[in-house]
Amino acid sequence: MQHLSGMDRARSALERGDRVPAGTLQPIVADSWQRCRDADLDPRGRPRQSVVALADVKRRREANAAMRLLALAEMQLLYSQIAGSNFMIALGDADGIVLDTISDQQFADSSAGRSIIPGSMWNESERGTNALGLAGMTGKPVAIYGREHYFACHGHLSCMAAPIFNSAGEILGLLDASCAHEARQEHTHALVRMAAAQIENGLIYQDSAKSFVLAFHPRAEYLDTLSAGLLSVSLDGEVLSINRPGKSLLAGLPATPGNRFDGLFEAGFGTAIDGLLNGGVIRLRDRAGSVVFMVCRQIGERRTAIEKRSPPTVPVLLRQEDAPDFVVDDPQIKRSLIELAEAAALCMPVHIAGETGTGKELMARHVHRLSGRKGEFVAVNCGAVPEDLFIAEIFGHEGGAFTNARAEGSPGLARTADRGTLFLDEVADIPIAAQTSLLRFLDSMEIRAVGGQKMQKVDVQIVSATNRDLENMVAQRQFRADLYYRLNSFHIRLPPLRSRTDFGSVVRFLMGSMAPGTPVTDAAIMALSRRQWPGNIRELKTVLRRALLRRRADYIDEGCFDEAEPVVNSLWDCCEECRGRPLSRTKCQEIRTVYQRTGENVSRTARELGVSRTTVYKHVGTNGSEFEGLAGRPAAS
Repeated sequence: MQHLSGMDRARSALERGDRVPAGTLQPIVADSWQRCRDADLDPRGRPRQSVVALADVKRRREANAAMRLLALAEMQLLYSQIAGSNFMIALGDADGIVLDTISDQQFADSSAGRSIIPGSMWNESERGTNALGLAGMTGKPVAIYGREHYFACHGHLSCMAAPIFNSAGEILGLLDASCAHEARQEHTHALVRMAAAQIENGLIYQDSAKSFVLAFHPRAEYLDTLSAGLLSVSLDGEVLSINRPGKSLLAGLPATPGNRFDGLFEAGFGTAIDGLLNGGVIRLRDRAGSVVFMVCRQIGERRTAIEKRSPPTVPVLLRQEDAPDFVVDDPQIKRSLIELAEAAALCMPVHIAGETGTGKELMARHVHRLSGRKGEFVAVNCGAVPEDLFIAEIFGHEGGAFTNARAEGSPGLARTADRGTLFLDEVADIPIAAQTSLLRFLDSMEIRAVGGQKMQKVDVQIVSATNRDLENMVAQRQFRADLYYRLNSFHIRLPPLRSRTDFGSVVRFLMGSMAPGTPVTDAAIMALSRRQWPGNIRELKTVLRRALLRRRADYIDEGCFDEAEPVVNSLWDCCEECRGRPLSRTKCQEIRTVYQRTGENVSRTARELGVSRTTVYKHVGTNGSEFEGLAGRPAAS
């Protein structure tokens, strides 16, 4: 008989309804499984997926505004530490209801990513054994790996969560990191615990702007670590708050708000403060006789630590970056880039097509870098050059060659780009008369200045771009067919922003260049993704800058886009098939809205909208399973 692992035996017993063998699970998981069984949850079924109303989410965010501000900053840091690992970082309140998420594109697009959304409930009675729910229930950090989840459908996930406490010992929130279950993520669990501790410490600083904040530890070298006690004391010596390490270090002493500093330490408060302000680190005994080292981290009336850590806004936000502002996670763009380096090495003319604002010049500069050329990148907007001066602008002219010509002449842009790249932007606007000269140049790479006699050979990488349909212009005889085929040796089409699959990555990349370290929630990205973006990335930059100006805190959420469409839960946005198709998406959203309003009744939805039941099923899931239990019950038919 094949040997089964402890987890295999435990899962098999659970799903058969037998007693789970002792010792096959960590106790916290075994206890949770038993509670789920007692609640008649079917481990092979689908969990209930209750989602509270958006108005309730907003109310809960407002009630936890101070904690949320600190948490989003830590979530952004966590995201940067584990980026590229198919992760989602989630913040929940004390009731296990998700307030915000920050995730990478891969996880956000997964079924798990679509179920961990603002408003979703993750307590044990709803979702079975899971880290966020257990952390809220036990008040302890919890890691649930793969098939330790009660529901089999969650077996591909690993989740790590830690509670966030206030100084009174009450749970304010829950911090969770979830990832695809490919390996145990102990290091991530440690990062989550550290982030929760940072938030708790940040709350002490945030609530104590006019007070002393003192750090203490039995070893001086640990004063700058998260294991140090943190004590907030009023100007007259009253204890206002203390973190968890501090309570542990002062176990047995009255280390609670409302007591006095003198009741915790043998040195009087005045004596201790004088020593702290004059000598830095001091050594003193607590009332239990233990020696600790102490340092003053904040003097009353100073700015709080979180304010000092916050990134500057206006100076960063107004800075114009010349760095390449484009992301290449979209499959269409990736496919285009596979052979681009070889095309550039062979000096093949590259043509870039795409709507205005999709990043054509950034791609052209990328081609220049790939080519490894030492010459300049020279860009010319073909639509901005007067028709009668186009040839002289490109190929140069001798002094006095024509009326208004420069007396000293001009080398021309093609000569300036020798051993570099000539970027012909808006190439569709090249005058018909000049197209013949340009074609001859592309064939021979020789130029002769207007009014000159000598031919000169140049070595130039040609990149062209347009937002117009050149094929149609060729058919209409508005553009030379032979020139089009010459320019189009290697073709790249940049998709419009509204249809890019890496939209979230683009938003985070742009935000990172404008205001580094500023968190952007998944709900904010979802709100932005519903817009049509006729100006594409250029328009998105403007909207993000405006959001940075309007934000009321050091993060960007959906409330920063007051001109955007109303935000709804992403479960109810539209099905995957309708994303990026405006007409289909509108119909899909209408069907989903009515389906939700009718209590997930397919027949009523079909009757109200005058469509078939098959159409309803198509937009809400093949058998309604995508929405099963959204209101605590399966879809009705």
